[in-house]
This record gives sequence, structure tokens and C-alpha cells, in this order.
Amino acid sequence: MRLDKFLAVSFIETRKKSRDYIKEGKVKVNGEVITEPAIEIKENTDIIEYLDKVVAYREKVYYMFHKPAGCITARKDADNITVFDFFHEDNINGIFHVGRLDKDTEGLLLFTNDGDFDHQLMCPERHVEKKYFFWALGSLDEEDRKRLENGISIGEGEALTKPAKIEVIKYGKYEELEKETDIGKFYNIESKHYNQPIVCGYLTISEGRKHQVKRMLKSVGCYVVYLKRISIGELTLDETLEKGHYRMLTEEEVQKLI
Repeated sequence: MRLDKFLAVSFIETRKKSRDYIKEGKVKVNGEVITEPAIEIKENTDIIEYLDKVVAYREKVYYMFHKPAGCITARKDADNITVFDFFHEDNINGIFHVGRLDKDTEGLLLFTNDGDFDHQLMCPERHVEKKYFFWALGSLDEEDRKRLENGISIGEGEALTKPAKIEVIKYGKYEELEKETDIGKFYNIESKHYNQPIVCGYLTISEGRKHQVKRMLKSVGCYVVYLKRISIGELTLDETLEKGHYRMLTEEEVQKLI
């Protein structure tokens, strides 16, 4: 294994930071200072030290996290709670988030220390599907659905989105659906707007552009008020996992993704 990869997996936050520390002479292999990040080491037998402290090799780990709304997908932030604030200190070293979710979006977010795993899921050429549940102000007719399914413009100078899948679950006026749904938990609407249309459903995409789901629905006249990612590829969010909690993926779940 490369020395920089060993440090990234076992201790340091990123591969780039690992390379910096190695070049700065802060890392030893079997007692010798090494400044070449690409050197191959034997992770199970060589003694690796960072600032004269032994770094233990950490096996690959994979976490499922049920992200709540209100926290940002970042390691640190001066003004906001981050997704890493929900992790125990013993589990945080070397891991990073796979993709990201907006601050107000809930649902499935994965964490790992496996760069290859991250690449397989996030690489645009692989077209891994991500499924979202949404509530939106507005309506979706047959023409709107076809536009979403076939590819739609969401920004000047951008290519059309890749074909998506749309499934409408409920639609009608807010005043009609307020009592039979939980939309009131996510959006407080003024009484004078009770007669405006709302719609909920699932949108499945295979890209990861910024605010993509919200922008796609906005392009057909829908304003998203609640968004939750429920699956990535063949992996579905474990609904027994409370918001703000995480667990290790099972071997079967990992295999579903790779």
C-alpha cells in the first residue's frame, strides 16, 4: 500500500494532507524519515509513525448515516453544525462523506475511508441512481413528467439533465392534504395560500449537480419544501435508523454498492 494512502485510511483526513505531512518530514517508516508519499509499505508489518507516534492500520469502513435537516455536509464549519458532529471521535479518523446533501435535505449519506468505493459511487460515468422523496408547492402534469424523464434545462449554459424517473404519489390543494399528510411538519404555509396546489413523489437521478433535484422541479414550476434521499444504487436507507444516527454497512450492503 502507498504510504499516503495508508495515512489517509488510518489517521489523516485526506490523501492530500497525508502527502503534505510526508513531504514535511513528519512521517517515519520503521524509524526512518520518509519524504516520498508514493513509497510502498507493508501495512500489517511496517511501523508507521506520525510526529513520533505510531499510527495503527485501520481496515476499510463503511457507514450509513441518517442525515437530519439543519446540518451541512462538511468536516468543520464556524457557523453551522456539520454531519461529522454526530460521529463519535473513535469513528471519525480517516473517514469522509461520499457525495453530499444540502443543509435542508434529509436522508441517506454514506461515509468511508475507501477512496475506490467513493469513486465507484460518485464517478459520473457510472450513472449510479439516487432516489429522493419530495414535497413541493406546484403541480406536475404529463408534459412536466416527460420533460423530467427525458432531460431538462436547469441552468443557462448547462447541458440538459440525464433522463430521470418521476413517480407522483399525491397531488391536490394544500387545504385538502394538510390533515392526511405530514407536510405541515416541514412547511408552515400561510392560510391565504391554503388553496395552492402541492405534490409529493419520488425523483430518481443519476447525476450529482448542485441542488439538482430542486432545480429540476423548479424548471417545471414546483418549489421543493421537503427533500429526503432514500436510496443510492441498490442501497435503501434503514428507516429504523433515527435521524442523526449512523451504523456500519453490512457486507451484503457493501456488495450491493460495488
